[in-house]
Amino acid sequence: MRKKVSIIGAGFVGSTCAHWIASKELADVVLIDIFGGVAKGKALDLLQAGPVEGYDLSITGGDDFAAMAGSDIVILTSGAPRKPGMTREDLVAVNADITASNIEKIKEFAPNSIVLIVNNPMDTMATLAWKVSGFPKNRVIGQGGVLDTARYRTFLAQEIGCSVEDIQAMLLGGHGDEMVPLPSYTTVAGIPITHFIPEDKLSAIVERAKKGGAEIVALLEKGSAYYAPAAATVQMVEAILKDKKRILPCS
Repeated sequence: MRKKVSIIGAGFVGSTCAHWIASKELADVVLIDIFGGVAKGKALDLLQAGPVEGYDLSITGGDDFAAMAGSDIVILTSGAPRKPGMTREDLVAVNADITASNIEKIKEFAPNSIVLIVNNPMDTMATLAWKVSGFPKNRVIGQGGVLDTARYRTFLAQEIGCSVEDIQAMLLGGHGDEMVPLPSYTTVAGIPITHFIPEDKLSAIVERAKKGGAEIVALLEKGSAYYAPAAATVQMVEAILKDKKRILPCS
């Protein structure tokens, strides 16, 4: 039997998560959104790409939370996005109510699922979701560190002129200005990063990684990043569903 992943929120992040999951053929997908037609339409569109891209799985959508029954993983992306000049913390008031309401639905219809929190401020929402759900902490996981690490590795590879695949890095701390990149644990094919980048440039890259989301928000003017956040989330999904024993930074 195939695995099942439900995604609450069919906006850019949610629908892109569905896209990556389908393209990797990881699980059947359910998109859920208060705008049921949007979720249903995006699911149908993605399903019809299957014959071209070569994936064959169930992709459905709608506004009925009962459709998430039996999910192995539920990804929570629903919430207000950032606007230029906003911090993630500015979204606490509006997204707390949305998160709590959705967690109640997850408790009702998918009580055995692992919940991945993506909406902002992610660390705060992960804590809220854990408290509201009553689930053990290993079943409520916030995605942020994987995304931050990806941004950090991207900027390092650009500076050095090497493949991103040869950059190994780990970040700790919160998702945002509280993140803590660890240059001393950052290597290029096993060689310390300090052999390639001087301290001043490395510090600038660390700062850019911290503000990576805000940089994209400012460029887009409306909305926030979704390709990399979705890819980071699906890396976690794949690690869980395949029991890959990955070591990934998370909340």
